[in-house]
Order: sequence, then C-alpha cells, then structure tokens
Amino acid sequence: MKRKQRIGILTAGGDSPGLNAAIRGVGKAALDAGMEIIGFRDGFRGLAENNTIRLDKRGLAGILTIGGTVLGTGRDKPHRMKINGRERDMRDVIVRNYQRNKLDALVCLGGGGTHKNALRLVEKGLNVVTLPKTIDNDLAMTDTTIGFDTALGIATAAIDRLHSTAHSHHRIIIAEIMGHRAGWLALGAGIAGGADVILIPEIPYDVRNVAAAIRRRKQFGTNFSIVAVAEGALPMREAAHFAIAARHKREAKNKAEKLRAKHELIHLRELHAGHTMRLAKQLEELTNLEARVTILGYVQRGGTPSAGDRLLATRLGTAAVDLIINKEFGVMVAACGDDVRPVPIAEVAGRMKAVPENHSWITSARQVGTCFGD
Repeated sequence: MKRKQRIGILTAGGDSPGLNAAIRGVGKAALDAGMEIIGFRDGFRGLAENNTIRLDKRGLAGILTIGGTVLGTGRDKPHRMKINGRERDMRDVIVRNYQRNKLDALVCLGGGGTHKNALRLVEKGLNVVTLPKTIDNDLAMTDTTIGFDTALGIATAAIDRLHSTAHSHHRIIIAEIMGHRAGWLALGAGIAGGADVILIPEIPYDVRNVAAAIRRRKQFGTNFSIVAVAEGALPMREAAHFAIAARHKREAKNKAEKLRAKHELIHLRELHAGHTMRLAKQLEELTNLEARVTILGYVQRGGTPSAGDRLLATRLGTAAVDLIINKEFGVMVAACGDDVRPVPIAEVAGRMKAVPENHSWITSARQVGTCFGD
C-alpha cells in the first residue's frame, strides 16, 4: 500500500490575523488530496524539539475566523537557538526530525526573518514552501501579505475615532502605527483615515515643515490636526545618521568592523526610542496647540481577520499544496494581482519592500493636501 504524503506546517515571527485561515487552507487542501498534515508548535523551536500536533478535519474546524495562530509562534532561529541558556545550531536536529516524521514537505508561514530561516533549511536539503505573512506588508516579491488588510482596517478605524477628540479639543492627535522599516501601514491608514500629516520611514521629515502645515490649517480656521506616524519614521538628521551607519555595515571588511557597525545601529535605535513623544512636544512648542499621542501597538495584530485576509490566506494556502503536489519546492507563494505565483525563497530572504517615493498612494495623498514633512 502506497504511503500517504505528509506535510509539516509551522508559523513563525510575529502573529498576524489570517494565520489560522492559511493553516486551514493548507490543511484542508492537503487532506482533500489524500495527504496527512502535522503542525509544529511555536515556530522553528517546535521543529527542533519535535513538538507536534496532528491536524485533522476536527483540528482545522472553526479556526477560519480566529485571530493569532493555533500552532503558536516564536522568533527562534534554527542556526542560533537558545537551548538551556546556550546558543546552538539546531539545523541538523531539524533535518533529523523532518526525516523522523517522514515529511515530504514543510510549509512555513512568516515574514522577513522566517524567510531567512526557511532558506537555511532549503540549503540543508529540505523541501520547503513558504507563505508571506506580516502586517507591515514589507516582504519582497509579493503584492501583499497575510495580515496587512486587517491591520490596515484596525489602524484606519482608530484614526477615524481620534478625529472626534482632535476636533472637540482643538488638539494635535498623533497616532503611532506599526512599521519600523516600511511605511505601508501608516501610509494606507493615514490616507484612508484622512490624516493631515503622514510620516513614514521612506520619507525623512523636518518637524518645522510639519508644524508649518498645521499652522496653515489653523490660519484657515481648522484648530486640530491628525498625524499618522510610523514607529520607524525619522527626522532628516537622524535618517542621515542611520544611512551612514547602514553604509558602514555594508562596507565592513572584517568581523571587528561589522561588530562596530552593528553597535552603531543599535545605539541609534536606542536613541530613536520615544521618538513619537518627542515629536508631540516639538509640535506643541512650534504650533501652540496641545498634542496627544495614541500608540496603537499590538492591537493592530489582534482579533478577527478581515474578509480580505481570509480570502488571501485561503488562496495562498491551497496554492502551496498544489506546488507540493507538483514537487515545486524552495519557493514562496506570492500574491500577484488576482493570481498567485511561486517565487524562489532565495529572492525573498534578506530583501525588503519599501514604499517607493513615487508610489501612487503617495501621489494621491499629496494631491489631497497631505503633508509628509519633506
């Protein structure tokens, strides 16, 4: 009797709405194709520790609408995993567990870090297929990512609600939105929520330009403003320092230089902490208006996934099973318009999708009078 094909699946990195919908999409398509599916708990650590859960029809039932991930998640790296307080390279252990479970393929759901780790397993000879997941929408080679649509809706709804307080109290309300390196979420929510100022990492800003835009609104009788700011947005001088440090890291020729560059970047990130609160104080001083800060934080990653994310996750999950059936491995299932396409994981790992300065969203925002502080 021919052995059934068996798929392993894990979720890694930060949680995102739609992960369970993707697990369900992979699982139901696999079962329909006569395969077995095993989940690994808490990301790559579950694979290293062989901590498994059998995913059958009962285990997949009712999870489509649930936020988070029923498998749990983690940020462990296969090549540098803490075991009993010490870092160990667990890749060979992972390979043995892959073989012990008689897996024909492994599906990894995650963002930038997950794709780097998935590539390390591909290089060890494992059959890996990945799905793009991150609320930041900053993963390369895919139009969109699982979780972005839900987070965009949550951030937009928050800005909608902040308008009431800003208008009633004649204040500047600053909404800090997730996005350390890319501004897709702040940009999209800012436009959809009618923010007067949008600050994103891709466009360094001058606080004096932001203040001038707010004062102009005041002159025309509008005594309030909404500022949508990505957590990674940078003033021009700070952005220049980060650019120099990043160049030092790229050009480092030996281990000592790389370490110095790394510490330089860490120091700059530490200085950047509390940036939004400092921005609020600066704007108060420059505009004579009260400023208040709302940090949305993890609320953007929680709760029921939107219809858009459920649909995307199901499309990508079922497509992953098709690729496995056709023995096409080492690829990410990318969203491409209304279709999907396989993209080599090697072309995704280590790359980031930033907002282009000429992107249509930015052009439209400028045309309706939105200030970017540049």
